[in-house]
Amino acid sequence: MPNIKSAKKRVLVNTKKNSQNKSNKSEVKTAIKKLNEVIDAGNYEEAVELYKQTESIIDSAVSKGIYHKNTAANKKSGLAKRINALKKD
Repeated sequence: MPNIKSAKKRVLVNTKKNSQNKSNKSEVKTAIKKLNEVIDAGNYEEAVELYKQTESIIDSAVSKGIYHKNTAANKKSGLAKRINALKKD
């Protein structure tokens, strides 16, 4: 445990930020899982609507600095490919 006041504050701030980041990452993962379930069920219209919400959640995580923009682009691209594959079937 730190003895200096500023170090004590950093521990508190880091703990709080860590829990916020975990929460936001969990929100992204949950949204992706829900979308994947809809895609697996084969419901194209619902998948398109849910994709818009998921994309928004991923973008907000990028703006908060939780994900790198390329990581987010990769996640969105993979989901879009799966949705487009549904459309062709």
